[in-house]
Amino acid sequence: MAEKLAPEKRHSFVHNGQKVFEWDQTLDEVNMYINLPPNVLSKQFYCKIQSKHVEVGIKGNPPYLNHELTSPVKTDSSFWTIEDDIMHLTLQKRDKGQTWSSPIVGQGQLDPYATDLEQRRLMLQRFQEENPGFDFSQAQFSGACPDPRTFMGGMRTG
Repeated sequence: MAEKLAPEKRHSFVHNGQKVFEWDQTLDEVNMYINLPPNVLSKQFYCKIQSKHVEVGIKGNPPYLNHELTSPVKTDSSFWTIEDDIMHLTLQKRDKGQTWSSPIVGQGQLDPYATDLEQRRLMLQRFQEENPGFDFSQAQFSGACPDPRTFMGGMRTG
């Protein structure tokens, strides 16, 4: 059931008509996908992930990406891999459930409507995680969606 609430498609960040990267997110992580240039050996690429910064490039050249991250990540559980000429960065969110409007500050932010859709999808993932066995994939919110970071589904008052 959780796979029904997975990201439906990746978001693209395009600059000057060229796709810089694609990305998606879950409650726990932000995934970035970078198409690598052909004819460069994978061992020539590097990626440095810091708490609030990411740098990607080819050794001996200026970095392809050198940006602040939108929110902090857990560096000990964030990593990168290369497969089929695509660099995949897995950035573990420090604040689980936080809705990112883009992985990097000031670049390719989602518009408010798309950000709201992301927040609703992450909230449904949170419901699914806290209530295994129920299918929330068709659930809808009326009014404002609660923040997936701070929602405590099992708590009742009174």
